[in-house]
Amino acid sequence: MSDKSSQPSQASHNFNAIVITRPLAQSALLAQRVMALGRQAVVFPLLEIHPLADPAPLRAVLANLADYALVAFVSPNAIDAAFAQLSDWPPGVAVAVMGEGSRAALARHGLTDANATIFSPRNPQRTDSETLLETLDVGALRSRKILIIRGESGRELLADHLRGHGVAVTQVAAYSRTGPELTDGRRQQLMTLLETKNDWIVTSSEALRILMAMAGQLDDLRSVVKMQQQRIIVPHVRIAETADTLGFLDVVLTGSGDEGLLAALQFKA
Repeated sequence: MSDKSSQPSQASHNFNAIVITRPLAQSALLAQRVMALGRQAVVFPLLEIHPLADPAPLRAVLANLADYALVAFVSPNAIDAAFAQLSDWPPGVAVAVMGEGSRAALARHGLTDANATIFSPRNPQRTDSETLLETLDVGALRSRKILIIRGESGRELLADHLRGHGVAVTQVAAYSRTGPELTDGRRQQLMTLLETKNDWIVTSSEALRILMAMAGQLDDLRSVVKMQQQRIIVPHVRIAETADTLGFLDVVLTGSGDEGLLAALQFKA
């Protein structure tokens, strides 16, 4: 295992490393906390976050935030991208987020329960559009304007449900995301990681599907089976369901946020 003061590794030769699959910019802090537990952190991003080719629509909407009764952010990436364009948050505009990671992102930008109304799901193990809707008084929002800030693609459930109840919904993209290319270097890194059973932190179903697709592209036909035998740590029941569908045999479901993920690592350590 690496010393606590070491930097996160980009390749693993030790047994039972912690593989962090978040986008690169979101991996550093979690990697530091993993190493503080005395575990080796391996950064292996499965999603790449990119700025918009044309940020004008986002800027136009953000210039009129005070017109909205509620602004919903679908992810920490959406929060970071929006606040990069904002100088302050308009008073009286409520915020809705999916989980603890998004609450932490808001706090980094100065928005907390102390100075804003923030809605989020009550169930830490199911932080999604369905459980967020359970916390909102949809009737009180009828005929009012709601803004959803998201990536260029995603689920439509939240917007469709609100519109079905007479809410005026605007959606705007704040970033784009893609799966990384399986370069020769990443191919070799993945093959090395599959030589031992490691703990993989996976925080989206999309990332999990990309991971299995990568394993399927390796030269070794046994790689998919090796991948399915890895220990997968996920913060949401929907991701756990995806893991089950993909044939993973060792899946640990935690609550929303880094604390739950880290607690799972400490329990095993």
